[in-house]
Amino acid sequence: MYNHLVQDLRVLRRTRDDVDAVETRLLRSMTIADGLRIFALLYEAYAPRLRAEEPDYLVEREAALIERQRRLLRLAEWLKAHPDDSRRVLA
Repeated sequence: MYNHLVQDLRVLRRTRDDVDAVETRLLRSMTIADGLRIFALLYEAYAPRLRAEEPDYLVEREAALIERQRRLLRLAEWLKAHPDDSRRVLA
């Protein structure tokens, strides 16, 4: 019985390593826009639950998201105004 459990554990570990490798490959292939889109979808799905269960957390989260949007807008404006420098900055 013990040997069977050890063997099952080895299979689980190998499977977990395979899942980790695939996850890493997929995450590295995502663009920033892909990541933001997935984040927005997850936030949309979980925001109602957070709103109901953690009202203080939600206020802090929304403030952080607003600030992040402001920073992204400033970055987009800067990139538009400095097209030559933007290649060097984003490389």
